[in-house]
Amino acid sequence: MRISTTTHYASRLLLDLALHADSAPVPASKLAEHTGIPVKFVEKIVRPLKAAGFVRSVRGAMGGHALNCQPNDITLGSVVRLMDGGIRLSQCSGSDANCNACHECKTREVWRGVTEKLERELDSITLADMLGSRKPGCWHMAMTGTEG
Repeated sequence: MRISTTTHYASRLLLDLALHADSAPVPASKLAEHTGIPVKFVEKIVRPLKAAGFVRSVRGAMGGHALNCQPNDITLGSVVRLMDGGIRLSQCSGSDANCNACHECKTREVWRGVTEKLERELDSITLADMLGSRKPGCWHMAMTGTEG
């Protein structure tokens, strides 16, 4: 399973907003600078995050985006569900309509179980957890994929 680039970027944006939660709203250009995500893509990703209530936006000269929740209220699982529509390790781990052999298949329940475990794990990881696990020098590398 691979998460989409959109989901990966959404988690990076949320983490950056959590890091700057005590400051003024962060303009899209600064979010792009902090995370290495193109400005156009920042704005595209922020829309569903706002609709879900994770982010709020402020207009004007001092405007930008800010976290609208506490960092411990946003989990990686909620971000994956919002941005990718959920977690499915196999097509048959969803509803019966997705599997022609759902009643005879011996692997279906295994894939469902693994998917449920992954969902629980992702639901157990919050932005606050990720902020707390930072080590000196790792923030920039984690956010941009480069050392520095």
